[in-house]
Amino acid sequence: MPDERQRIADNVAQVEQRISQAAQRSGRTRDDVLLVAVTKYVGVDIVRSLVEAGCRTLGESRPQDLWTKAEAIDDPTVEWHLIGHLQRNKIRRTLPRLSWLQSVDSRRLLEALDHETASRGQPLRVLLEVNVSGDVDKTGFSIDEASRLAEQLGQWSHLEIGGLMAMSALESDAESARQDFARLRELRDAMQRQCPPSILLRHLSMGMSRDYEVAIEEGATMVRVGSALLEGVIA
Repeated sequence: MPDERQRIADNVAQVEQRISQAAQRSGRTRDDVLLVAVTKYVGVDIVRSLVEAGCRTLGESRPQDLWTKAEAIDDPTVEWHLIGHLQRNKIRRTLPRLSWLQSVDSRRLLEALDHETASRGQPLRVLLEVNVSGDVDKTGFSIDEASRLAEQLGQWSHLEIGGLMAMSALESDAESARQDFARLRELRDAMQRQCPPSILLRHLSMGMSRDYEVAIEEGATMVRVGSALLEGVIA
């Protein structure tokens, strides 16, 4: 529908402006932050409208939804990121569609991904998910687990481990979210000092619709935004 497409385009433009302003406040430029448009809970028509509005990097939480939407869109200029949990029995079908797997949340998954990627002949770009807020309902490495993992990251040689991903606490306000994001940045910096030289933890994926501007101010290189792009389109 024309009105729906226009509303999405307007929302994308507004989010882009806010990303630019937040990047400027952090001493960076718009190009330093990747917008990952989250397509969770929306159908293919809305995904197409997001792509038409300029969103070329899309994020899905469920592998089977990613399969369906990636097949329907079938656009080589669109990149897909998985931002939710990946079960090991879905690895083989999911990897060919992925540009990034942002949600590696266990050593067992690292090992399974490395094994599968070895047979594919090209590295897989991944982020380590960290439960930085300590919420009991969240997946991810604890801060201590992630820290202890740093020196071992070179052993998964078929993976390109590019940084960390996290969410702020579910009930957090802006200041609490800022503390979570700063904690993730500090963890990344500490891990980088301990990593093998071949591992470069360039990326911090943090911040969603409610707090992506704060996340950028604290160093995010990727933000995962859904509802802010779809305001006025879905309930």
